[in-house]
Amino acid sequence: MRTFRVRTAALAGAALLALAGCGLKSGSPMVDDVQPGSVGRGEPLAGASLTVTSKNFSENIILGQILGLVFKAAGAEVLDRTNLPGSISAREAVRKGDADAMYEYTGTAWITYLGNTEPIDDPRGQWDAVRRADLRNGVVWLPPATLNNTYTLAISKKNNAKYKLRTMSDVAALARKDPSAVTLCVENEFASREDGLPGMEKAYGMRIPTGNIQKMDAGIIYTQVSKSDSCLLGEAFTTDGRIKAMDLDIMEDDKRFFPNYNAAPAINAKTFAEHPVIAKLLAPVTQRLTTEVARELNAKVDVEGQDPHAVAKDWLVREGFIKEG
Repeated sequence: MRTFRVRTAALAGAALLALAGCGLKSGSPMVDDVQPGSVGRGEPLAGASLTVTSKNFSENIILGQILGLVFKAAGAEVLDRTNLPGSISAREAVRKGDADAMYEYTGTAWITYLGNTEPIDDPRGQWDAVRRADLRNGVVWLPPATLNNTYTLAISKKNNAKYKLRTMSDVAALARKDPSAVTLCVENEFASREDGLPGMEKAYGMRIPTGNIQKMDAGIIYTQVSKSDSCLLGEAFTTDGRIKAMDLDIMEDDKRFFPNYNAAPAINAKTFAEHPVIAKLLAPVTQRLTTEVARELNAKVDVEGQDPHAVAKDWLVREGFIKEG
């Protein structure tokens, strides 16, 4: 589900080659009758025709819809090409000009697209390094949100009443004190990647016995952690709406091992040169996108089953950024 995670350079390269010369074929016009609220006054994008895109998981689809609705309220005609498979297809659409804008993640760009192996600890520093490096690829990065969709470990509040775990270091201490207590449910990929379980164990000096680790689909992990005793802890994502819905606690990455995955608007450079007002339109919206807001919006889709477009629109109207026509 979270296909924006770090991938090897070989996989990224193969996907890029596979996409070479392939343009986007599908999409549908956004027909919402929306008006400017606190953003888009004077309809500065009147006469523009813009295409928004996204990857194919709930959070990124919601973010793509937010972009489209803001552009629409500012006067643009908007083509919706969100929900593309994987990270590379949406990225390439923006880079090549088949799409004009998306919300991308700084860690993904730094490692997967730009080929670096070591993340930058400081979130703003990570974004700035991506911004400067990606200009040569024809992609303009606007200032990031504090929304950070990175890895964490989750535990049910019921079980945590006994252990009182707050940080990854607390988990490491428990694993050393009582190795049998720390049972862990993870995805296959997380179990083998250096930016996943092996690297986490090294960074925190913990050793979880192989017999205490179960591998399963990401969606099942949340249920197992919440409702069974088979997993004391489970791999989770910090913006996942199921954290609150299933009454889970998440661990602070106190040694800052995991990369920063802050969401930021990534705009095709030619589009931005033609419509620099996009930066002003998106700045207050992006600033409001926190990890907590993302959890709320994601839960509406992943827990309540609402439509991502409706979720994005309701939030923008509620925040006063746009108005219903």
